[in-house]
Amino acid sequence: MGLFSFLKNAGAKAFNTKKETTTIPDTSDIDLHALLNEQKAQSLEKLVNSMQLNVSDLDITVDDDVVTIYGNADTQTDKEKLILLLGNVEGISAVDDYVNVLNIDPNDSPTVSYDPSVNTNDHTNFDGSGSQFHTVVKGDSLSKIAKAYYGDMMKYPVIFEANQPMLTDPGKIYPGQVLRIPALA
Repeated sequence: MGLFSFLKNAGAKAFNTKKETTTIPDTSDIDLHALLNEQKAQSLEKLVNSMQLNVSDLDITVDDDVVTIYGNADTQTDKEKLILLLGNVEGISAVDDYVNVLNIDPNDSPTVSYDPSVNTNDHTNFDGSGSQFHTVVKGDSLSKIAKAYYGDMMKYPVIFEANQPMLTDPGKIYPGQVLRIPALA
């Protein structure tokens, strides 16, 4: 559990940002800020449901660019994928995690809090246990990242699989995206 920071202006577009010309009702008694945050939370919940992650009792709240999540993830992997899915949305700068892991694997160490402004993608500290998050920079590819973390560029499918269903093609990653780098089995 903790706060995971992301790059706010990078990520998938999950929110409807089109300005529609419709008749606006009297909003004198409506908190538009709260309404917008609720709409963002609903959009994120739809996104999570479309990915079919093993998460139950999910509760998502949004306060501007910070997402807070509660619920129960089946595994640490599901929890990490949930955090990355929500954090890799354009307009989100942080995910505050309160998700419990139901089936704890003693060999799967939890990921520590992640802040891209502090994390320098220093793979030299990767001891091979648990997972680590990596922020994609210009020029990165999954094979280049695999070479840096595992010493073998042909291990890129491990990273690709660890980030599915968010990644649909190993060649489609973008600067600012945060990827899960799992320990090798």
